[in-house]
Amino acid sequence: MKKYIIYLILVNVLIVGCKQKSQVAIKETPTVSKKQPNVLFLLADDLGYGELGAYGQKTIKTPFLDSLIGQSMKFTNFYAGSAVCSPSRAVLMTGKSSSINTIRGNNGLLPNGRGGRIALRKDEITLGEMMTNAGYETAFVGKWHLGDPDDVSTWAHDRGFSYAVQEQWSNKSNKRNFDGPMEYINGMKDSINFDWTKWQSHDEYRTDLALKYLDKKENDKPFFLFMSYRAPHGAEKVIGNQTLYAEKGWKEPHRIHATQITLLDSYVDRLLKKIDAMGELDNTIIFFTSDNGPHSEGNGHNHEFFESNGVLNGFKRDVYEGGIRVPFFAYWKGKIIPGSVSQHMGSGQDFMPTLAEIVGIETPEQSNGISFLPALIGKEQPKHDYLNVEGYFSGKNAFRQSIRYGDLKGVRYGADNPVEIYDLSKDIAEEHNIADKHPELVAKIEKFFKEERTNPPSYPYGGLHYNKNKK
Repeated sequence: MKKYIIYLILVNVLIVGCKQKSQVAIKETPTVSKKQPNVLFLLADDLGYGELGAYGQKTIKTPFLDSLIGQSMKFTNFYAGSAVCSPSRAVLMTGKSSSINTIRGNNGLLPNGRGGRIALRKDEITLGEMMTNAGYETAFVGKWHLGDPDDVSTWAHDRGFSYAVQEQWSNKSNKRNFDGPMEYINGMKDSINFDWTKWQSHDEYRTDLALKYLDKKENDKPFFLFMSYRAPHGAEKVIGNQTLYAEKGWKEPHRIHATQITLLDSYVDRLLKKIDAMGELDNTIIFFTSDNGPHSEGNGHNHEFFESNGVLNGFKRDVYEGGIRVPFFAYWKGKIIPGSVSQHMGSGQDFMPTLAEIVGIETPEQSNGISFLPALIGKEQPKHDYLNVEGYFSGKNAFRQSIRYGDLKGVRYGADNPVEIYDLSKDIAEEHNIADKHPELVAKIEKFFKEERTNPPSYPYGGLHYNKNKK
């Protein structure tokens, strides 16, 4: 009997011991993995380097964005992909610099010999397609400008975004908004005619669409939401808010410009409050930037009125610093040191490799960008040997090229004109051309301009040469 009792005691000890070991093992190897971070990409349209308070703006109020920048990493040496919207957005969306991109101007040479919109090629992977392949639910709201207006397969919905509301001027529909384009949902499955009398601005309307998208989101997938705002684009002539800054006595184009930026600030606030209410803000990385420098458009607005570039030279369509250096900051709670500042020299082509590294996938081979994730999380950051921009823009010497090479900046307006060189470490305003003192640098930069590029038929070297009257 005693032996039997001792046997039962030993068996019980072994069972309890096995249970304890099993419980420890389960705790050490959890079966549920943490969800990938959501990604919120906020792209302003024609917002200058100096048009946010945190970047030196004194007049236009952006309290929420300034506060958010204080919780983020602020970049002071970051460049848009180009100096005008379509090629800049193409660089951002494909990870390919403007010197090798399919799109290098708002218009290119079509096969029929006329000028028109050039679409991204179908063999080029977009951010939407890359993030979809990484298991993300993808959404795009706003300005696309990367497709053929009459070929729906080149629009955002068919280029990787499962939910897309984009503005589009298209001959496929007779519906027109007299103050702007139609808003199309998921290709041409549905459309909305924006009624400006009911909204403060187009971007308020788009913010509401984004909030509705987040409300309807039901699955557990992380989201990649790309908000492509219109503000403060110069073509915005009608705005519902007629009171903001009215007491200033400014000319209406200046008031509208400032109003759009301050309203944009409030819309970003609304969007982040929604994400926070969903319990997702702590697991969301936020990028905010602009597609190019500030404009001097809209029936009389001048970028110098608000010192939209600070001391930088040039504005939208210029390849001087003012046309391509843009505000950029990144927020990621627990990963990025709040209030940190980075002087890393980056550009639009770097978003694709950065997001690829964040979500743990290979960067598409097409990209010549460099991930700046190391800079975000305080690790050693690889650097670009150079950053070059080229494109066809309107105005005299419309074919323009620039290169950032260390502290030096090379610029050429017109393929046959002399190269200008500036030392940005001493001359951020690009006022003192030192090319005549450095012929060896001129030769090097000329070589870059000629060889570090591809030569697509839509954008022949030196500019566009199409017959505007050809049928």
